[in-house]
Amino acid sequence: MIRTKNPNSGSRQAQSQASTPKSPEAAPNPDERPSSLASERIAARAYEIFVARGSEHGHDQEDWYQAERELRLGRQ
Repeated sequence: MIRTKNPNSGSRQAQSQASTPKSPEAAPNPDERPSSLASERIAARAYEIFVARGSEHGHDQEDWYQAERELRLGRQ
């Protein structure tokens, strides 16, 4: 991309763009995706739930979501 210099803008425009803070929307949301450590904790708790149910297969998503809820609320 070729930029042509606008005589009215000068370097002031470049400085104002560089110093403009990012909007809060640009900040990553920590609740969007769990970190790998959180994922490991969720997986471990989901496995505990699986075993407590008698190792009955077919409830993996339910177990995962329950583990997420429990960890989010600080329960285990």
